[in-house]
Parts: sequence; C-alpha cells; structure tokens
Amino acid sequence: MIPTILGITILLFTLIQFLPGGPVEQYIAKIQQSLSAQGLDVNTAITEAEMENIRAYYGYDRPAYERYFLWLGNVLQLDLGESFSYHEPVWDVIKQRMPISLFFGLTSFLIAYAVCIPLGFKKALEHQSGFDIGSSAIIFAGYVIPGYVLGLLLIVFFAGGSYLDLFPVSGVVSDDWEFMGPVDQVLDFLHHMALPMVCYMVGEFAFLTLLMKNSLLDEIGKDYLRTAVVKGAPFRVAVWKHALRNALIPIATRLSEIFTLIFAGALLIEKVFNIDGMGLLVYTSILDRDYNVVMGIILMVGVLTMLGRLFSDILYVVIDPRIRFD
Repeated sequence: MIPTILGITILLFTLIQFLPGGPVEQYIAKIQQSLSAQGLDVNTAITEAEMENIRAYYGYDRPAYERYFLWLGNVLQLDLGESFSYHEPVWDVIKQRMPISLFFGLTSFLIAYAVCIPLGFKKALEHQSGFDIGSSAIIFAGYVIPGYVLGLLLIVFFAGGSYLDLFPVSGVVSDDWEFMGPVDQVLDFLHHMALPMVCYMVGEFAFLTLLMKNSLLDEIGKDYLRTAVVKGAPFRVAVWKHALRNALIPIATRLSEIFTLIFAGALLIEKVFNIDGMGLLVYTSILDRDYNVVMGIILMVGVLTMLGRLFSDILYVVIDPRIRFD
C-alpha cells in the first residue's frame, strides 16, 4: 500500500509540473489585469524582485524534487498545505464539501445494496421470465442514459420545466432553511436531494443488479447445488443456503468503495443541479491550478482506496473461509 501511494503522488506531482499556467502565472495574470484596468504598463509595473517574491511565496523558487519532498514531509505531519484559490488550509476546503458528498455516497451505497441484491437474487431465480425481461429493460434503459442527461429530463418533467413542478430545480436547501424547524429542515433537504440522488445512483443500480444476478446464475449451474437438490433440498432453500454465499464474493469487491464515499462526486450532475460537492471542487481546482487541493484530494482518495481494497480482501475470507492469502 505504501509504495502504491507514493507512486500515485509522484506520478501526479510530475504531471502537474508539465501543466501550463501554474499558480504563479495565474497570480501574475491577475495583477496584470488589475494594472491594465488602471492604465499602467503591465510589462514594467512588476519588477523582477517582485516576481521572485511571488515565486518564493508559492514555493516555486525551489527545484521540483525539493518541493515534492517538502510537500511529503508536511503530509506526514498531517498538513496538506494551503489552498492557493481559497487561502485556507486544504483540509478545511475539503471538509466544507464533504457532508454533501458523504450524503450522496452513503445514501446511494445503502439503497443500491438494499435493493439490488434482493432484486438480482429474484431475477436469477426467475431467469427469462416476464419479470426478469421487464426489469432488465428498465435497468438497461437507466444504465444507458448518462446521469446528467437524466437530470435535465427530470428537471423538464418534474421540476417546473414544462410539466410538473414537484421538486426544486437546484441547490441543496431552500432560502428560508435556517428558519425552519429540525424536522422541516430534514424534509426540505431530502426534497432537494431526491432528483440528484436518482441521477447519481442509476448507473450503479443497474451494474450491481446484473452483477448479482449473473454471479448467482453461475453458482446455480454448479454441481454442488444440483447435488443438494437431488438430496431433497427445495431449490430456493438450496440456493439461499449454499449458492448465495458464494455469489456474494464478487459483490464484496464493490464494498471496497465504502471508504471513498466521502469523496463521492459527479461533476456534471452537480453542475446541472447547482450543488457544490467534491466533483465540482476537483474540477475548479484543476482549472485554477490549485495544486495543493488537487494533491490533497488525490492523496486521500488513494489512501482510502487502498484501505478499501484491504477491507474487501478481509471480506473474501469472511464470506468464503476457503480463501487464503498465503
């Protein structure tokens, strides 16, 4: 895990060095725009000494490898640096967007697993039935529609676009949210989140359902299940007691994502519904060349992804004790 994380940070830091228009250039461009607005000569108004001070302020007076090791030393002290754009600690910038992204990630995760595993189980037992074919048609229709396109359609049909006006068109709460009671605040928040949540989880919903169904169908065709049925066990009971546990092994792989839920974000969906989440933060940070924020987010996602993989491996052993990692 440690070499992987180091490799991720080195690769990202190296790529950043080749991006044009870093924080120094962007800061100088802002100064030049201000000077130009005052009618001053932008070529002579900034002295070389001032340029050096600007580079020193952003740490660009040092070689790239030295800046990387300084950044890594700060990270080991749990300091992700300061945002160039927001002039706040990177952790504070991330923390402000975390609640909404955590809500998206955790809610979609729980709903998807609570619905898709039983649905996939039922579809496998009733393979090629009317229910299986009809539900597959709906699932595939949801899967092929991009989340942001679905968001636009939902706004048109259900958020006052051209038909019904049942849901808010943007934002996470109403303007008078602070003056509401606790129950009304929760209901108002859920009311705003209903349409974005549908868009956010539609793709995962389809994938997880089909993964569960196909995995269970695989187990149903194996000899050990036929043997259990021949010995007198009812088919559904045999599937429930014997096949389901093995079918859940591929599902356990997806559980590794539980550690990265706080960084769940979907840029285009957030843009459609005007939600200031992690997806939009990453996008704007890249545009603004706010490298400390980008590095901080990628580092945290990398660490949590590695922990998720470890958690997934442990789940393999819990689900199937025959698995060993010797």
